Amino acid sequence: MGRKLHITGEPHKETVLLVGAVHAKGSGDDSLDELAQLAETAGASVAGRVKQVLQRPNPATYIGSGKVEEIAEIVQNEKINAVLFDDELSPNQVRNLERLIGCKLIDRSQLILDIFAKRAKTAIAKTQVELAQLDYLRTRLTRQWTHLSRQQGGIGTRGPGETQIETDRRLIGQRMATLRERLKRIDQQRRTQRRRRAKYCRIALVGYTNAGKSTLMNALSQSGVFAEDRLFATLDATTRQWPLSSSTTVLLSDTVGFIRKLPHKLIESFKSTLDEVRQSDVLLHVISAAHPGFESQMTVVRQTLQEIGALEIPTLLVFNKIDALEAPSEILPALKRDYPEAIPIAALRGIGLNTLTSRVEDMVRGTQVEDSALIPVTDGRTLAEIRRLGEVLSQELVQVSSNGELASEEALHVRFRITNDKSDELMRLLAPHRGLKRLSGEA
Repeated sequence: MGRKLHITGEPHKETVLLVGAVHAKGSGDDSLDELAQLAETAGASVAGRVKQVLQRPNPATYIGSGKVEEIAEIVQNEKINAVLFDDELSPNQVRNLERLIGCKLIDRSQLILDIFAKRAKTAIAKTQVELAQLDYLRTRLTRQWTHLSRQQGGIGTRGPGETQIETDRRLIGQRMATLRERLKRIDQQRRTQRRRRAKYCRIALVGYTNAGKSTLMNALSQSGVFAEDRLFATLDATTRQWPLSSSTTVLLSDTVGFIRKLPHKLIESFKSTLDEVRQSDVLLHVISAAHPGFESQMTVVRQTLQEIGALEIPTLLVFNKIDALEAPSEILPALKRDYPEAIPIAALRGIGLNTLTSRVEDMVRGTQVEDSALIPVTDGRTLAEIRRLGEVLSQELVQVSSNGELASEEALHVRFRITNDKSDELMRLLAPHRGLKRLSGEA
């Protein structure tokens, strides 16, 4: 008790204390390191850390009473502006801790939501973040407006006997309904866009935040997606064309990065963005090989993919930032041994990208089929459907007979490429023309 902490950082920054509860001695440092990164990303200066080994959280204060007293003394002595907890706390726990510690308290979910709010640039990202924030806020009104929880009648503003908090909850509910309706319309627009792009194989970049997905996106597709060495630099799903070869082009999507204890409210709000992942044909799981805890980050990504229903999609591991390895002669052989199918790259310097492109092209071939069909020249609708569902490789005007009859007619011999998931639909459209035979030989 009474220990002093050295406070660093610029004077205008909020000074924060990190608090983490761990389940075994010596564990939890990675998560607290990440919380420190989140705090700095939000513009705060980290003064110190407090850890407690817990078998189970205290329902009233999450941590033990002795640790609460220790934190309260640190806050008073070091003039801490806010205490950051490395887990999501219940409204009751937050209210009790603020009263006992005498300081603003922020849990991990609120901190991530705040960072997302600062990062959101586009209309859809702002809408998604606002919805998640309101969903988080509405159960926590009691601690933010307790001075208003008295009965207040008001003509035109609230019903007789309705408290201010009830009014705020009702207004939040109305705003959330408006935002959900807006996201529903955006989702419909995106589904329409995806239908237009259905003929292309779709590849999504997934991975832990700050693994280098946006940098890789720019390197592969020659696009100008915003990329920066910081957490959650990208919130919006961005899709660009990626020419694998002269004959094969795919759609490459960059998506929001994952993180430990990603708030479920964010996952729910970012449904339309994460649909880009769920509806992809291939996933490129980008991993920062230079991060000391990359294996635990890989686990988080797999768990998140499972949560959003995308774990079964064919996935290629891509170890990025190999140029930043401290001991590449030791680490690279170990990666090759433990992950023989993975591709090592350095996206920023263009290392390994040709190998990656070649491997992805092989994977894409496994998701597509090439076939041909005879279509009467009078059937423009079926030809249009082939162009919508797949890629026409060539077409030739030929003479055909129908069902063995001697009379001939003109038809198009069309060669096409189509993804496996669209092939059944196309075969049903081509069924009426299966009796056509090319006069110079069968197609």
